[in-house]
Amino acid sequence: MELTAFHLAGLFVTLIIIMGIGIHAGKKVKDASDFSSGGHKSGSVLVAGTIAGTLVGGSSTIGTAQLAYTYGLSAWWFTIGAGLGCLILGLVFVKPLRKSGCNTIQQVISLEYGAASGIITSVLASFGIMLNIVAQILSANALLTSMFGIGNVESAVICVVIMSCYVIFGGVLSTGILGAIKFVLIYLSVFLGAFTALKLGGGFTQFYAALEHGRYFNIFARGIGIDGGAGFSVLLGVLSTQTYIQAVLSGKNDNAAKKGAIMSSVLIPPIGIGGILIGMYMGINYPSIESNQAFPLFIINHMPPVLGGVILATLLIALVGTGSGMALGFGTIITNDIYKIYFNKNASSKEELIVTRSVIFISLIISALLTLGNIKSAILTWGFMSMGLRAAVLIVPMTGALFFKGKIDKLISILSSILGFISFMSCELLFDLNIDSLIVGVLVSALTAATGIILKKRRATTA
Repeated sequence: MELTAFHLAGLFVTLIIIMGIGIHAGKKVKDASDFSSGGHKSGSVLVAGTIAGTLVGGSSTIGTAQLAYTYGLSAWWFTIGAGLGCLILGLVFVKPLRKSGCNTIQQVISLEYGAASGIITSVLASFGIMLNIVAQILSANALLTSMFGIGNVESAVICVVIMSCYVIFGGVLSTGILGAIKFVLIYLSVFLGAFTALKLGGGFTQFYAALEHGRYFNIFARGIGIDGGAGFSVLLGVLSTQTYIQAVLSGKNDNAAKKGAIMSSVLIPPIGIGGILIGMYMGINYPSIESNQAFPLFIINHMPPVLGGVILATLLIALVGTGSGMALGFGTIITNDIYKIYFNKNASSKEELIVTRSVIFISLIISALLTLGNIKSAILTWGFMSMGLRAAVLIVPMTGALFFKGKIDKLISILSSILGFISFMSCELLFDLNIDSLIVGVLVSALTAATGIILKKRRATTA
């Protein structure tokens, strides 16, 4: 079914309003501090908006429906892991992160283990950030192809333009304000869609009767190692992602940052259920479509046109918000941990702002180019891989720097990140394991650090 004039009206009005808010937010950005941390003035709602607005993107909506189209309930692991990650971020990590006085994860690591550790983790973790941007642009391709039938290149260009307007002007302030608005729209969209799917499909009992139970109603349908590992990957990925750390650092105080993270942990998991019900309905009634088009085709075919247009715009903004939020974190890391250290230590605040915005735009271009050879790949695969790679590199040295000061040597910290990265990528590219590669990567990294701690204690005992 093609888009009607009513679909287009709802779509374009929503896009214009949201992009206008993003550009307006940019007028309040005067320097790099405003851009990267919102001037540390954000309340709990704005913190939650930044976190949830970035986490709930293409993977949580289009990607979840895509996996549910084939595997049902096991598609819930992305939003379950995201919610648990936000909860631990709020309860455990907020205070030590804010107390550190650092702006990035790499600065936390550098402060404890030296500049070399910071630069190495910056480079390795950047690969993970780029993978998540790729996931969002793949989602955009599925959405725009469903709506307009345009090609992959055109989809990528449109996506990069909207992402640029979303984040380059306003930074954290923009992602926070738009994140809160977008999250409300996503909630309404997903649950209206889920309600419609249940109504059209004759209720949950009809779903249960029509689908294979062992596959579609088993949360570990792909195996405990794969599905449970995927949820664990997202959990650790949240704790290892600059964008979410940036969000809690933008809070006006510890309490606001903590409440914002906990609010996100409660609000995110239900999103997955809505995507799953839509994916199941499409699997029953449209068995021959491309799985990545399950969510957008459902909206086009089964929602009232104007409302459908608003929902399609919301989905586009959802994946744009996640991709641009990742790009914001990437730009902040490159500027603070590479440019200011190795290129211009005395860079002015305005120069920092220019460099950060330039890096964001370049990262979006590179990510768009990477999608062109991977159009048919599963969106959630990229999302899980992105989270896992960042965690394999960062979670052990960051945790050591925050909670075990002086326990791990500088060389061991660097080695734990490098070996975590190598083991993760080796599992992804060379081996067909029945567990998530994140488990292997983090385990190798943790064992490396633990060995270093034991050896350091023995040296201290014999000295």
